[in-house]
Amino acid sequence: MLNLRRISHETKTRDMSTAIDTLLNDSALDAGLHQIAQAVQQEKRLTVEQGIYLYEHAPLGYLGVLANFIREKKHGDKTYFNRNFHLEPTNVCLYTCTFCSYSRRIKKREDGWELSLEEMMEIIKKYDEEPVTEVHIVGGVLPQYDLEFYSQLFSQIRAHRPDLHVKALTPVEYHYIFKKAKVSYEEGMRLMKEAGLQSMPGGGAEIFHPEIRDQIAGGKCTGEQWLRIHEIWHELGMRSNATMLYGHIEEFKHRVDHMEQLRQLQDKTGGFQTFIPLKFRNQNNEMSHLPEVSAVEDLRNYAIARIYMDNFEHIKAYWPMIGRTTAQLSLAFGVDDIDGTIDDTTKIYSMAGSEEQNPALSTEELVQLIKAVGRHPIERGTLYNVVQDYQDFDFSQQPKKVKKGFVGLPVIDKTKA
Repeated sequence: MLNLRRISHETKTRDMSTAIDTLLNDSALDAGLHQIAQAVQQEKRLTVEQGIYLYEHAPLGYLGVLANFIREKKHGDKTYFNRNFHLEPTNVCLYTCTFCSYSRRIKKREDGWELSLEEMMEIIKKYDEEPVTEVHIVGGVLPQYDLEFYSQLFSQIRAHRPDLHVKALTPVEYHYIFKKAKVSYEEGMRLMKEAGLQSMPGGGAEIFHPEIRDQIAGGKCTGEQWLRIHEIWHELGMRSNATMLYGHIEEFKHRVDHMEQLRQLQDKTGGFQTFIPLKFRNQNNEMSHLPEVSAVEDLRNYAIARIYMDNFEHIKAYWPMIGRTTAQLSLAFGVDDIDGTIDDTTKIYSMAGSEEQNPALSTEELVQLIKAVGRHPIERGTLYNVVQDYQDFDFSQQPKKVKKGFVGLPVIDKTKA
């Protein structure tokens, strides 16, 4: 019997190679772009200068060819998602990041929420009958959410539901927590691991370069401190993600510098799983006067990230941030992961003006979203173990489940913000 999938894969591989050959044979392609396409074809690493050159000169179609070539060489048509929900302890924060629409300062804390340990565990328990595999915990920074608090939270989650992966907190939180507890980064991360932390999300990276970071995220941990905390976590044998906030006051050189620093740490530790470009959204924050970049720039940015970040296995498009349509389009521009079901448990981007004001997709909806653009949906665990291959899955044979509704977070009255 013919192996139709193998034949299809071989055909696609030839098509990818043909697409790059077509670029290389285009007499109108300038020398810089020709050299970069040749480097991608030969799996050679791009320089910082070439990364900047892509941002300044590469058209969208050209970037799509190169990024998709790399994406399909690594993953074929496979596109990953997971079944997850977010737990956001508070949106009140000591820090005053100018890009943030989510947090409420201490002086305005009556407009926000501050969950107790018991309230957080109640949210966890509401998912006891759901086949979710991950809880993503991140929020504001406040003194009461200290080393002891999070140690108890992680321990209680792991004791209550050992199969639920705890992905929690960023170096922004850990830097503050460890400083307050007067412990080193090394000791602090060891204690977090012992308490039940299993991986770290990529938030808080913003832009590493101090001339930008100091303007948009002054007072938070520095880029060097962010990288060091991830490095220590990797040295403990654990995994994490990385992000970059783009589309505000940064220049292309700052984006490339940011990716270069991540690429160098990945060379050293191999501990990063995925890179997640995060789009600046301009509603309800101190940078609302800045226009948002277009969807075309979003796609260009995803593609350049895939081309430049050669030692990162995955590039993720966070669909609650960019919307479902752009997330689908991104799958042709280097992206192989679109995050998870979310279940309307995050307000971070809806409060900043995202198209997704109530971000929740069922597993079936995510699968259909991926299949609609000719990709192969794979439900993964947090560490990219395959939970379920949905390529030939028949949802009509599954018992219909009555949706119980989401776990609602407090709704902020924006007129008071």
